[in-house]
Amino acid sequence: MTRVLIVDDEKNIREVVKEYAVLNGYEADEAADGFEAVDLVTKNDYDCVILDIMMPKLDGFSACKQIKQIKQVPIIMLSARQEEYDKLFGFELGVDDYVVKPFSPKELMARVKVVLDRSRKPSHRVFRLEGLVVDFDGRSVTVDGQKANLTPKEIDLLLYMIEHMNVALSRSQLLEKVWNYDYFGDDRTVDTHIKMLRHNLGKYRDHIVTVRGMGYKFEA
Repeated sequence: MTRVLIVDDEKNIREVVKEYAVLNGYEADEAADGFEAVDLVTKNDYDCVILDIMMPKLDGFSACKQIKQIKQVPIIMLSARQEEYDKLFGFELGVDDYVVKPFSPKELMARVKVVLDRSRKPSHRVFRLEGLVVDFDGRSVTVDGQKANLTPKEIDLLLYMIEHMNVALSRSQLLEKVWNYDYFGDDRTVDTHIKMLRHNLGKYRDHIVTVRGMGYKFEA
């Protein structure tokens, strides 16, 4: 079972977060300060640590440093402070997400799920199809040993299509997922990028198949 550690000096916050964690199928432990958190991480295996910043004895940033030295466990930081400096400092320490108080327990659990899913994926994903090599983490594409000169959006498009291989994707779906919800464009945007992407993939261009009246799919 997935096990999380909830670290906060406010008992009511720990109890609420623990309640929602259990409802989501997680086993949850509590710690009231940074020292207790470090001790528990040393003795137990956790899949995620939810860690408050402002705590007595040992603050969240210091506890995060010590925890990362012990185990590479995903950490979500909680804070009532919204300063950009705090967020940047947290990410420099290796924090996986940052949630500002007051927060929705449901949203926090959604973030926990994302962090857990991310941590469980292979550390380095590479897709190979004959001489086509797509490095997901390095965001690079090589065609028969030569690096393809793709734009960032072309790479986003290719990665999404490979992740949904052999699935017909509508133009509107590609706009929504690759260009995000706030993009106001039309189908020609997708068509133009598909055309450029095919050109850059050379002899592997035919793996991007047009689905008549709908959109496209990456077929392998």
